[in-house]
Amino acid sequence: MGHLDAVSAGERSAGERSAGERSAGERSVTVAPLVAVLDYGIGNLRSAQKGLERVGADARLTAEPALIEAAAGVVLPGVGAFGRCMEALRDAGLDDLTRRAVASGRPFMGICVGMQLLYEGSEEDGGVEGLGILAGTVRRLPVGVKHPQMQWNVLRRLRPSVLLAGLADPVWMYFVHSFAPDFTDPSVAAHAVAVCDYGAEVVAAVERDNVSAAQFHPEKSAANGLAVLANFVAGCERASARCAGAAPAPAP
Repeated sequence: MGHLDAVSAGERSAGERSAGERSAGERSVTVAPLVAVLDYGIGNLRSAQKGLERVGADARLTAEPALIEAAAGVVLPGVGAFGRCMEALRDAGLDDLTRRAVASGRPFMGICVGMQLLYEGSEEDGGVEGLGILAGTVRRLPVGVKHPQMQWNVLRRLRPSVLLAGLADPVWMYFVHSFAPDFTDPSVAAHAVAVCDYGAEVVAAVERDNVSAAQFHPEKSAANGLAVLANFVAGCERASARCAGAAPAPAP
């Protein structure tokens, strides 16, 4: 059986099953954590919202500052060109809100181009500046491979990961992108938790303090991707419980 058949058939490791099953109703807190999905009008942002809802979050697609400030966790999705996404984020007034959300220490997740926007800039669109939350530059995928990478690919774990906790190692995820953070830059490699092979080692996931990000699309990666989102939501639960003084959900 190929990896696509295995994923569609739901053949997951025990760790993956526990993440998904926990999201379906086995959490130790009863109130779904509020997760703000930043709405800046680019691409199918609602798919990320729906994925988070499937694993137990009260996910809201929003550009409202008060709601973003009140959320237990914040997600920045993104598809398309880096420059257009960065322009739309600024036009929506969400660039500074993104930085404040990260600075607050609450769980924060970037997805696909949303991950790329966290870096200092990208060579796409003539070298547009990013949010500068993570050090490094986003560069085009290596020559000699098809652009974009639009396929399932296998992640190789580099170090322990909150997002990938409980999943198999290696594990398959679905990618659609032509650019990625430059893994040859030590400042980028320092926070990479997983890579995939696509003409070279390509950054697939990063984590630094409360910030996590995925170059792959968890909302399109079947059971494996839902397990990643469930891990993020569990982190939001624990953060929310700490703020409320309640007993936190167990770590995955």
